[in-house]
Amino acid sequence: MADPDPALDVPEPGARNSSEEPGAVHSAADIATAWQRERPGAPTESIEIVTPIWWLGKLFADDRDRALRAAGIDAATLDLLSVVRRSGPPYALSTREIARRTLVTAGAISQRVARAERDGLVLRRPGTTGRRTVLVCLTAEGHALIERSVDTVLGREARLVRGLSDQERTVLAGLLVKLMADVRRRTER
Repeated sequence: MADPDPALDVPEPGARNSSEEPGAVHSAADIATAWQRERPGAPTESIEIVTPIWWLGKLFADDRDRALRAAGIDAATLDLLSVVRRSGPPYALSTREIARRTLVTAGAISQRVARAERDGLVLRRPGTTGRRTVLVCLTAEGHALIERSVDTVLGREARLVRGLSDQERTVLAGLLVKLMADVRRRTER
């Protein structure tokens, strides 16, 4: 049998280089370089920013989900209880204000409130500014749950960013605020 033509020695899709460790993650720079090689002229300048943000988002979300499951609360309920708790005493907000602060639709807020009310975490009562205004108020049980949960979640997240110095966290936070504002402006319709 003749030796195969070395020009046809193409690795199978998904095969890794023998120098790579199993499960190795390519860096965003590797991904950008590969696109530049495969599609010269393709706009790759965002890859080294956007890709790590997506990856970090996934890592943070997965860790948060684990923490929330352990605390007995889901992300939607945490979001609802957190926004009401952060409003300060008497821990009550209108459903319209909750929707504005959480960037969630009124319909989704209505569902979240109904579920939290059924679980004894909030109460709905008529607002004072109009017939159709509904206030969402934390119950004692809702207040206790958010207090426990926020300590768990924020404590874990604080540990996750300890690899950065105080100065690095400050710089990164400022850059993220700047990027968020610019992306929001560019994506508004």
